[in-house]
Amino acid sequence: MAAPAQTLEFKRSWLSSEQASRLDRAFRLARKKYLGTISAMVILVFILAAVAAPLIAPYDPIAVDTSVSLHSPYAEHIFGTDELGRDLFSRILYGARISLFVGVGSVLTGVLIGVTLGILCAYVGGRFDLFLQRFIDALQAFPSLVLAMVLVATLGASVMNVLIAIAITQIATKTRVVRGAALSLKENSYVDAARVLGSSHGRIMFKHILPNCWAPIIVLISVTLGQAIIREASLSFLGLGPPPPNPTWGGMLSGSARNYMASAPWMVMFPGIAITVVVLAFNLLGDTVRDVLDPKLQHR
Repeated sequence: MAAPAQTLEFKRSWLSSEQASRLDRAFRLARKKYLGTISAMVILVFILAAVAAPLIAPYDPIAVDTSVSLHSPYAEHIFGTDELGRDLFSRILYGARISLFVGVGSVLTGVLIGVTLGILCAYVGGRFDLFLQRFIDALQAFPSLVLAMVLVATLGASVMNVLIAIAITQIATKTRVVRGAALSLKENSYVDAARVLGSSHGRIMFKHILPNCWAPIIVLISVTLGQAIIREASLSFLGLGPPPPNPTWGGMLSGSARNYMASAPWMVMFPGIAITVVVLAFNLLGDTVRDVLDPKLQHR
């Protein structure tokens, strides 16, 4: 019986009762939503590996060593090498930096623009809302990947241009979702009270309406992160991603890798596994976040 008593004493000494209660709820939620917890841990591992890639990677990802070209996985190259003798493990680590940077950056950029436009459309209404919604309709008429391809082909292949192209494909959905939420919120009594008290339009939109839209926004972010990584990999696979010698997961699956699928399957297997694991982790985390924030699913 000494161990539980020591644990409780530790909580009392380091945490307030409210903080301890929140910590207990967090642990219970982590145990209940174990798939989301595992997914968050997997994502954290990939993020840490990407950030620490210069320290973890055993080789330069673009260094050529033809003496070990197309070598199967072994002690010195645990994921094997490609046709130029480049270490695949190092390339996957550095490829994670590009994939996660483009994925997270494009989603956050799309959220920033989409949330702003959605709240403006709902609050201002009238012709402004009508005109902007027709523009959103036109934007949604294009398949996301096709639109991203056109934008990258126009802007040029680079990491920032790929990020911008994917962010533009994210705007329409986020604008629609936030607009729908804000339309119902702006009719609430606290918005009328703020207006009567003389609050400015900007304060009403971003201090009273926006905070109550965070639940769908957070769900959108968690769900679309995996989609953004898939789009970056697709663009790289089609030759429209960051240009060589930048190592990207999609780029590692294209080009010469397709010619060596039979003789050197590790060239496509390990990048494919990395994409699958990260996208699956983001999707499972998105499902968990949706379940936690949706009141209708609280009892499950």
